[in-house]
Amino acid sequence: MKNFSIALVITLALLAFGSIFVVKEGNKAIVIQFGKVQRDVDTGQTNVFGPGIHFKLPLIDRVVALDARIQTLDDEPDRFVTSEKKDLIVNSYVKWKIKDFARYYLSTGGNKLQAEALLKQKVNNGLRSEFGARTIAQIVSGERSALMDEAMKQASDGSDDLGIEIVDVRVKQINLPQEVSNSIFDRMRAERAAVAREHRSQGKEQSEIIKAEIDAKVTVMLADAERNSRRVRGEGDAQAAKIYADTYSQSPEFYSFLRSMDAYLKSFSSKQDVMIIEPDSDFFRYMNKRDDK
Repeated sequence: MKNFSIALVITLALLAFGSIFVVKEGNKAIVIQFGKVQRDVDTGQTNVFGPGIHFKLPLIDRVVALDARIQTLDDEPDRFVTSEKKDLIVNSYVKWKIKDFARYYLSTGGNKLQAEALLKQKVNNGLRSEFGARTIAQIVSGERSALMDEAMKQASDGSDDLGIEIVDVRVKQINLPQEVSNSIFDRMRAERAAVAREHRSQGKEQSEIIKAEIDAKVTVMLADAERNSRRVRGEGDAQAAKIYADTYSQSPEFYSFLRSMDAYLKSFSSKQDVMIIEPDSDFFRYMNKRDDK
């Protein structure tokens, strides 16, 4: 009898412990009873249990805890085709949360990885439709926000079957495939090289024009300077001749004397000079001339 009482107490304790379940913060739970999701008898709505301590039927009810927070689906980039039949590598992410816990459990079995795989397919379908309706120029030039809004709307319509609410769809980065990027970069480099060659040829042409203009100006300036120098020298020679003429007219004898002295000085400047001339020649007339007084 005593052993029976102990076994009964232990059984009751286990049953009491099994009738209590705790839902952690950030989670919500549903109860599976005989393979079906437990619903409210009056409203028919799914019984969703928030954080805290709750009760269930031991050995009959099975509790499934689900993460009720906003989740982020950020997978590998995918390839999409534009209306121009051009490939783009698009990196995007999705913010989502569970909206209908019963439908989410029945469609995914409560498996987050399976849910994200199905959700990714629906979001990619929406993005593929939006990218396929636009050109690269339209996508890059400012229609990205409209594209994401439309993609989220289409994905939201399909995600209702999963019991999921899509909070946001964002395109983080859009790139061209590597092979296309390389060909574009090569073409851009060729175009830049052609432009550089054109600029260099134009610069060389301008350089030759400037050099020719400067050479012409220098030639004109040198010609003007030569003309002015000749004019100044001519004016100087004329002024000197006038001075000589005026001086000669004032005292011809004195002028002739000075000219003779200059001639003597130049003739006798070197001791090595030898002159063969008659002593009474006109060259020595000022040397031979004596004062009779």
